[in-house]
Amino acid sequence: MNEDAFWALIDELSSRPGTRDERLEWLEGELLRRPADESVAFQVRLEKACGAADTHALWRAADRIEGGNCTDDGFHCFTLWLVGQGRKAYEAVLADPDALADLPEVRALAGRHHDDWDDDEWPEWEELDYVAQDAYDELTGQEDDDGEEFLDAVEEAEEAEEDEGAGGEEGEEGEERGASGPEGLAPPRLTALFPLGPSGS
Repeated sequence: MNEDAFWALIDELSSRPGTRDERLEWLEGELLRRPADESVAFQVRLEKACGAADTHALWRAADRIEGGNCTDDGFHCFTLWLVGQGRKAYEAVLADPDALADLPEVRALAGRHHDDWDDDEWPEWEELDYVAQDAYDELTGQEDDDGEEFLDAVEEAEEAEEDEGAGGEEGEEGEERGASGPEGLAPPRLTALFPLGPSGS
């Protein structure tokens, strides 16, 4: 599965009707129709996309939206959610985190207490991280191994990409990779949308 094939699946996922669970069920079905190594390749692409979004600037943006309550795990789930918005939105936000203010999904949260956001609105999507493993385990009959074979296969695939020189795509944001928390000022348009954070405090 190359990058274009990965994003084709994600773009379809982002545009499908229904709840997040229903869309993830569709995605798992698509992976189940493919060889097991396609699930591994999907996860490699997903982790690479999340890794590219792991910057201080984007964490500041997520933290602003979530009212200063974005944790380490929460930020990872935020990057998963961002990937799930589709390639166009993802690339726009990576280029300028303040572009989150253009997303209808973000604008719909402005002015509302975050306790009032339902599960399908919250800008975190942890479950997207498990779809490929579930498909792989079903295809290979490894449901009882706690995902160990899948994780080993993902690691091997990542190492193979690095050996081929495909792992050097960090780009200009490489110095910000591995962010350890939000620092500095929040993006201005997001600050206008969430002046005090969703908690209103």
